[in-house]
Amino acid sequence: MKIANDWKDYKVLATGNGEKLEQWGSFILLRPDPQVIWKSKKELSKFAGLDGHYIRSSSGGGSWQFFNKVPERWQIEWKGIKFIVKPMGFKHTGLFPEQAVNWNDMTKAIKEANRPIKVLNLFAYTGGASVVCAKAGAQVTHVDASKGMVERAKENANLNNITNIRFIVDDCKKFIEREIRRGNFYDAIIMDPPSYGRGTNGEMWKLEDNLYDFVELTKKVLSDNPLFVLISSYTTGLKASVLKNLLTLVFGEGGIDADEIGLPTEEKIVLPCGSRGIKIWKK
Repeated sequence: MKIANDWKDYKVLATGNGEKLEQWGSFILLRPDPQVIWKSKKELSKFAGLDGHYIRSSSGGGSWQFFNKVPERWQIEWKGIKFIVKPMGFKHTGLFPEQAVNWNDMTKAIKEANRPIKVLNLFAYTGGASVVCAKAGAQVTHVDASKGMVERAKENANLNNITNIRFIVDDCKKFIEREIRRGNFYDAIIMDPPSYGRGTNGEMWKLEDNLYDFVELTKKVLSDNPLFVLISSYTTGLKASVLKNLLTLVFGEGGIDADEIGLPTEEKIVLPCGSRGIKIWKK
């Protein structure tokens, strides 16, 4: 397992009873986590200093309950890069700290390439990977179907005075198909596809059914001198070995690293947070 253990502004304080207690800068939040199937030794909702608790509704969804004055948004840093944190609907904060595992690998690959690198970030959400790759010197194209998430990504870029990101609000598959027709190519491709989704015209996306074909499609916009392809997944039950097989079958053997990714906790255990597969071409 790859562990994102280089955060200073974020930590997992405790876990149990389907929830994780996290510190985001100066604020402490309690959120649901489907991987936490063990019991807590203490009632996390009674934690001294708890600022906010996302409580699920029996009818679906849920809402935040705040106990102290919490700003609408605030900032945390990772290796000098700033990100906006904002408690959002469906328990999210707009940032996935475990992705720092991937940020490290992508930063290293881009800097060691010693050439201009064009990165395509698909299902790019609030732009954590986009900002990190741009900071490392790449020219990034950021694509997400949600206009609101792309606006958040722009804010993260502006926060770091980054101008080398092109932001696109579009369905990722349709964007790739247009890039193929236009003859545009990228040296690196990042994708973090959802488990389920619906396109602008009602098209259904199910990861297990659609991911292989989508990965094959992205190969058509990969340059003749590729650097890396990264696939991340939070889908429960989708093993890292599945991502390794996908990368091998589509892009060939060699240079593939596939692992679970996780976060260290103050309890001295590691909280699993999905899986990733990355293929890096060595020159």
